[in-house]
Formats: sequence, C-alpha cells, structure tokens
Amino acid sequence: MRHGYEIVKRNYTVRGGEIDIIARKGGTLCFVEVKSRREDPLSDGEEAVGAAKRRHIVYTAQRYLETLDSEYDCRFDVAVVTLKENTVSHLKYYVSAFDASK
Repeated sequence: MRHGYEIVKRNYTVRGGEIDIIARKGGTLCFVEVKSRREDPLSDGEEAVGAAKRRHIVYTAQRYLETLDSEYDCRFDVAVVTLKENTVSHLKYYVSAFDASK
C-alpha cells in the first residue's frame, strides 16, 4: 500500500479459482498471487506458479472483471514472501509476472 496500491479484495474465490489479492494502482487492476516460503525452502515460490496455477488465476480474474461496470487495464503480479520464525524476512515482487495468453 505504501507504493500507491489500493487493496480492492483479498482471497477472491470463485468455483475453479482463487486470487490472493486484487489491488488497484491508477487505472490498472493487479491480480496478485502470494507465495510464502520459509528460509532455505526445497523449491522457490516462483516455481509454484506454474501453467495450471496461472490458468486458474486468469480464469478467476475474468470472472471478477465480469462483475465490474467499468473496464480496466489488468496485469498479473506475483509476490514471493520469505519467512524467518514467522516474520517476513524478504519480499520479491514481480510486476507483470505473466500474462493471460500464457
């Protein structure tokens, strides 16, 4: 939020998908997938957002957009949170991490 984002929805769920955060910055809606990992994980959070997960996010975003009266530019971001003793020790935020065509 300190970077100018307004949280519109958290944990938006429809049958077949879920989006962790929907935020707005200017005229753009950002659909954000959040992946949390402990330090020294066996796999990176980025790897957990594979093709199937991206399809579910895009599907859910389309369902959300159908509920709106206005049109928005959209993008799909990924936030990877590293936890140390249940406290955020590092955050990587990927703007436009993927698009709807992939």
